[in-house]
Amino acid sequence: MANAIKARGLSTFLLIFYNQVVGLPPQMVSTAIFIALIFDAFCDPLVGQISDNFRSPWGRRHPFMYAAALPVSLAFFLIWNPPSGWSQGELFAYMLACLLVIRLFDTFFELPSSALAPELSEDYNGRTTLIALRGMFGVFGGLGMTLLVYQVFMKENPDGSGGITERAGYFGYSLFASTVIFFVILISTTGTFKQIPYLRQPPVRKIALGQMAREVASTLNNHSFLVATVAGMFIAIAFGLKNALDIYFALYFFLLSQTQLSILTAVGVVASLAGVALAPRAGAWLGKKHAAIAMFIGALTTSVMPLTLSLMHLAPAPGSENMFRFLTIETLFSTTMATITGVLLSSMIADVVEDSEVKTGRRSEGLLFSADNLFKKIVSGMGVLISGSLLAFVNFPTNAKRGEVDPAILRELAMIYLPTAALMFGVAILCLFAFKIDKAVHESNLEKLKDAAVLAAQSGAEGRIAPGS
Repeated sequence: MANAIKARGLSTFLLIFYNQVVGLPPQMVSTAIFIALIFDAFCDPLVGQISDNFRSPWGRRHPFMYAAALPVSLAFFLIWNPPSGWSQGELFAYMLACLLVIRLFDTFFELPSSALAPELSEDYNGRTTLIALRGMFGVFGGLGMTLLVYQVFMKENPDGSGGITERAGYFGYSLFASTVIFFVILISTTGTFKQIPYLRQPPVRKIALGQMAREVASTLNNHSFLVATVAGMFIAIAFGLKNALDIYFALYFFLLSQTQLSILTAVGVVASLAGVALAPRAGAWLGKKHAAIAMFIGALTTSVMPLTLSLMHLAPAPGSENMFRFLTIETLFSTTMATITGVLLSSMIADVVEDSEVKTGRRSEGLLFSADNLFKKIVSGMGVLISGSLLAFVNFPTNAKRGEVDPAILRELAMIYLPTAALMFGVAILCLFAFKIDKAVHESNLEKLKDAAVLAAQSGAEGRIAPGS
């Protein structure tokens, strides 16, 4: 929930806030986001590797999770409340500093928290259920907070005033969201604290930097991990682009009101919960890989239809009730299928943990999840950077009003966006066909690890008996 509130807020509102409300050029905003994502990407493997090998009375993960609560929530509040009267360069530096703190300390919580999942459940379908539950709380956090933005903190007035393009509502939103982030991190960390005695402890050893680098390389040299990571990279580029431009298309292309945006968000909540509930069943029925591919194709096809049909003049008129109904149906189906895909992909990465352990002899949940995030974040920054460049390329106006943007600008933006996003998603789908770990392989890996543990225990017992025999 904490990560989803942060991620949804930054991906949905940050570009439009600093561009349309604060007045920074879109390229400047997207550049700051890109720099922060690159910084975050390289922090992830470091935090993952350290947490994999960290020893403390509080286990490997929990000290990092507790340390994240205050810095990430405070920086999230500050980023939405920049000082007035500053120059563009000063505002750029302020936004970038806040983003760097948010990204670093969000990694301190989110990576160790994610790395707990494979330890809490080794069952092939059981861990999909666990990750689905994480997804459910993500829905409540991300989409729930977005709904509060539209209907409470930045509600649009009947005369058209207010809304997300006016600054007044951002203080209440940022205060409430940062407070929720703070307490959710503490609750989640404390709630799993009792599991520490049952979690794995890393072996006591001294490891040189060169050896650590070799271990990182051997762990990441896993076929299924590389396939899933490459797919995730293309997904991240497309979503970085999509998330940044969705709000622009909604307000200026489809001419939706914030009340309609609220309804679509509520539909998204229902659809996401349906996806979370259906993901374990889809994975058990078709296998994770085939279910993810099928749902991914369905989500992609459905999500591009409104813009595609509008460009072909086959969709209802922008701003009409029929267009809103069309977007509601699209949101329901595409969000359900996209959520199923996301849950299954996370569960597939979790299954790499045992496959890697069989091959390397090391348990590296934190490293695998962090490396997966590294590549995704690097390229998702490219997606955000592209979105800002596209807005600048089509000369999208600052302080734009709904219904007053030149239709030629909107059409040009859509015609560039659609093939770019479709290409990225299409490559990701093709990559997933090469993923090799299914239920049979996973259960075989578990048996190999159990046999190895028995042999290690027997060898240890013989070693202890030998000196006195």
